[in-house]
Amino acid sequence: MGRVSVPAAFLDRDGTLNVRPAEHEYITSARDFEWLPGATAGLARLAQAGYVLAVVSNQRGVARGLVTVSVLEDVEERIQRDLAALDCAITAFRYCFHDLDAGCDCRKPKPGLITRLADELELDLCRSWMIGDSDTDILAGSSAGCRTALVGAEGGATRPDAVAASLEQVSELVCSAGPQRASDVPTPDSNSAISA
Repeated sequence: MGRVSVPAAFLDRDGTLNVRPAEHEYITSARDFEWLPGATAGLARLAQAGYVLAVVSNQRGVARGLVTVSVLEDVEERIQRDLAALDCAITAFRYCFHDLDAGCDCRKPKPGLITRLADELELDLCRSWMIGDSDTDILAGSSAGCRTALVGAEGGATRPDAVAASLEQVSELVCSAGPQRASDVPTPDSNSAISA
């Protein structure tokens, strides 16, 4: 009997989990990683609700020679250590290392990071969420067939399924909606709390 696909919470990193570095700057040490208020609580809530947690992040600083893979690994270790105290963990970290002009299919807003990880881990994209702080995150999630949630912003050209000030608040909306199929979720034009 085949394995049943499970829902995931795909998460952007900078600006969603941690304080985003200034424009054109990067986290170059695990010491520079600073959790946003409520982020760890939000991750714990999502994990307890049965979502696989996966970080999908553009990290062009690698292509520019400003960030090393070992730094990313150190940050991952820091994240996992902090989350262990809340009895949860990130199942997978996936990055796009390419520069803007590389023409890859993994740099968000393209959905490659999400779709490949879904294939690898047998994740149900229709019951999953892409959670991030920018239009590129929302576009990537929509293209992959996920529901989408925007953290800490009103959004620009995109129409996410949920918007809230923090990952903790987004997690409340996501968990109240449950891992339904995307067609069962009210649209942002409805009066549902999830689109408020």
